[in-house]
Amino acid sequence: MIIILSPSKTLRDEKIEHPNPSPPLFQEKTGQLMRKLQRLTKSEVKNLMSISDNLTELNYNRYKAFEDDFKGNNSEPAIFTFKGDVFQGLQAESFTAKDLEYAEPRLYILSGLYGLLKPSTLVQPYRLEMGTPLPVDRNKNLYEFWGDSLTQQINASMESVGSPYLVNLASKEYSKALNLKKVKGEVIDVHFREWRNEKWTFISFNAKKARGTMARYILRNQIEEKEDLKGFDLDGYAFNEELSSENELFFTK
Repeated sequence: MIIILSPSKTLRDEKIEHPNPSPPLFQEKTGQLMRKLQRLTKSEVKNLMSISDNLTELNYNRYKAFEDDFKGNNSEPAIFTFKGDVFQGLQAESFTAKDLEYAEPRLYILSGLYGLLKPSTLVQPYRLEMGTPLPVDRNKNLYEFWGDSLTQQINASMESVGSPYLVNLASKEYSKALNLKKVKGEVIDVHFREWRNEKWTFISFNAKKARGTMARYILRNQIEEKEDLKGFDLDGYAFNEELSSENELFFTK
């Protein structure tokens, strides 16, 4: 199975090394975006991203410090870069070398700046959400900028690992960067709901964390078949057959 996750806006402070770090998959396109960002004034950064003065200062300086070469002292592996809700569930710091090896061709983190990140992909600190209205050349936004390149990479990975399944654990903002109709396989959307006020409800923090937990469950158990996803029972969730359909799996608690 190939898994896609969203990144988080918050990044880790501590560094964790990956046994086999690798450069960005789309380094030329990443450089093109970064040159665009480096030309922005602080005021333009603030308005573009709708962020506070402190975050504006932080990210303006990140853009200025960005280097073309990715080295151990300026970057860290993607799987250890983010610390938002999804990554609390993923718990990548607990992965063994065997887990990391299995995850490498199967786990992708979508990114506004990098397109797709493998676990080992080196990342310099940044902030650029996929939904940011940043025009680049003739492209009016990042969805147009990335085009079909991300979908093509996913298709190549599905063929490489011999899997017909793409497990979508990303938010709509990020999964929209893929043309899911062009995915050469079966797309499985996974949802998490809780019983609140007499109805099944989406609870943002818990659902985001559960996406990471599901990714960990798949990778740790080396799950390859769709039917085996239904065995997920961590953090009190259970498969809900009544809400689910062939390609929409719901887990509830």
